[in-house]
Amino acid sequence: MLAKIELLRQIVSRFTVIITKEVEKESTRKECFDAKLIARLIKEKNIAVEEVTSKKSKEKLRKDFNIEMGEASALLLAKIKNCPLATDDGPTIRACKIMNIKFVTAIHFLIKECESKSLSMDTALIKLEKLKKYGRYNLRIIEDVYKRIEGR
Repeated sequence: MLAKIELLRQIVSRFTVIITKEVEKESTRKECFDAKLIARLIKEKNIAVEEVTSKKSKEKLRKDFNIEMGEASALLLAKIKNCPLATDDGPTIRACKIMNIKFVTAIHFLIKECESKSLSMDTALIKLEKLKKYGRYNLRIIEDVYKRIEGR
């Protein structure tokens, strides 16, 4: 989602970003802007790729939470490294809550970038419109973010 709203490059410059081999495969297989950006950031070593070898654990998570293998491997990596997981996938967010794994969404990153003045209000609002278009956020959440960005 961060690639779709053109915020990923900014985020990888400020945070350590690690993805799994499965996430790399799933996120770079299409011939679209976000897939090409992710592939380039991996090539530039701005996104690290790590292997999570426990196939049995990944498969169990995939079945238990009805998620794709990329999400399952990312959950395991976050658990192993004791770090937050960046995801906008509803079932994966529920899995994070059950497994006691901290998570962040594109909305969290957008708000933080706006609060830190790394994004202007106008730019943040444009990116929020893209999140509204591409994401599956509750309208109440989008409205709340509009208010936060506009400082109301």
